[in-house]
This record gives sequence, structure tokens and C-alpha cells, in this order.
Amino acid sequence: MADALLARGHRVVIVDDLSSGRKENLPAAAEFHQLDIRSPEAAALIADAGVEVLVHHAAQMDVRRSVADPVNDAGINILGTLNLLEAGRKAALRQVVFASTGGAMYGEQERFPADETHPARPLSPYGVAKLAVERYLYFYHAEYGLDAVALRYANVYGPRQNPHGEAGVVAIFLDRLLSGQAATINGDGLQTRDYVFVADIVAADIAVLGRAGFAVFNVGTGRESTVVELYDRLAAAVGVARPAVHGPAKAGEQRRSVITSDLLAGELGVRPQVSLEDGLARTAAWFAARAEQDRQPRG
Repeated sequence: MADALLARGHRVVIVDDLSSGRKENLPAAAEFHQLDIRSPEAAALIADAGVEVLVHHAAQMDVRRSVADPVNDAGINILGTLNLLEAGRKAALRQVVFASTGGAMYGEQERFPADETHPARPLSPYGVAKLAVERYLYFYHAEYGLDAVALRYANVYGPRQNPHGEAGVVAIFLDRLLSGQAATINGDGLQTRDYVFVADIVAADIAVLGRAGFAVFNVGTGRESTVVELYDRLAAAVGVARPAVHGPAKAGEQRRSVITSDLLAGELGVRPQVSLEDGLARTAAWFAARAEQDRQPRG
């Protein structure tokens, strides 16, 4: 997203605590501040740097960690967000583009794919926090006139994804496949997810910049893929014939999750364009190139 904004001539200020990000991913033309979004320093930066649009992707994004420690999750995802909103609404901030969740928002779905009218019944503190921020954004719009868009992303994957800690399954599988380690699938692997390529997320973010009012949009492909199918595609992409190991199922894990971007397409003419096959191939190529680079002698 930073690359896309810079390419369009915007000044970009990045706040990240680097708890999971990699500094080498940052574009040189962006201003970078290593800060926690809960800190007074982050609030002061939002207020003093003349930030007009906040593209808010910072989060504690590990669903299982949110279940184990909901207080910490809320502290980052709700209170951290409020810290920035309060600073911004008193200064130059005009719009917030918020990275919400389509994967965790709807809980066990009643219909497939889910649209934005589907009941929001998150089954984790992470999903609850995302819903709470959406409600706060509506309040800030109604009370202070702050424009806001919540984009409910499906399961995002692509180059630069961190395969450790809070990673998505695509990055985890590629890391295991390329390092010779066994990849573990929880349960039978027939649980489904909607996988959306990072470039399509960026396209949606760019499309809503400057949109007046308050809105919520899904960003997903409408296509379900099982974890087994995903693993087999990734193994084929990197030329590894090693089968995955099946471990115990995770308690409370959603069985099916898939969302539609029809509302976004109808209003702004944008929907995900990158097929799963193409996106996985591009992602696998990036991970393979990085693994080869890491193997090269240094010095």
C-alpha cells in the first residue's frame, strides 16, 4: 500500500512497531517511525505530521492469541485505534481506511458467500475488536464528520508476508516447504477459506480513498478453497512432493468462510482480479527467491 501511494505522488508516513514486520520491506521514500500505536508519541505524530488519511492496518492479528489474552488484544486493536482517532480528529485527519476482517466477522456463516448484510457474529476477541472499531468509526463519522471506510478482508496472502508469529497459512506452508520442514494441517484440512491476493487488497484501498461518508465493504473472491487444496497447490508450485502432516483440529475453528465483493464492485467498480492459481504462483516465486537469497554467503 505504501508503494502504491508513493507512486501516486502522496507523502507517506509509516508507523509500525516492527513486532512482526520487516524493515527492509519499507519503501525508502516513505517516512518511518518505529512506534506503538498505543503510545503518546504515535498520537502526537498523527496530530503534528498533518496526516489527512489514516490507512489503518496495524493490529494484533493472531486470532488464537486474542482468545488466550483478550485484554491485550483489545488494548492494541481497540484502544490503540482510539488513540490515533482522538489525535487525528482534533487535527487534520479527514478519512480513515480501516483493515477490518471478513474472515472472522461473520462467525459460522448462514449463507455462502457472505455479503455485508450477513449477521456479524465473531467467534474470537480479535473479530469482536474489529467490529467494535467499525462501530467507533461510525460514531466518529456521525459526531465529527470523519469519513471512514471499513474493508472486511478475506484471508490475505502474497509476497513479503511474514511466515512467523502471526502469519497466514500460505506463508507458513511456503516457509516449511522451502526449508525442508514438515507442514502441519489442523484436523482433516477440509475447512475452507477465501484467499485474496495482496495486490487486490491494495486496489480496494486505493479505490476508497476520498470516498465521502461511512461504508463497510467486503474484499474477497467468493471462492472457497480447502486447506488441503491450498497445500497441494503450493507444494506443486515449489516442486516439493512431501505430504503435509495432519495434527489435531483446533477447538472453535470456523469450518467454512467465504465472502463476496459484489457491493464494492457495484459501487466502485472494483473486485479481486488475481486468481488463486496466479496469486499462489507469484507468492511461491517470491518466497523461493528470498530463500535462495538467504542461502547465499554473506560478506
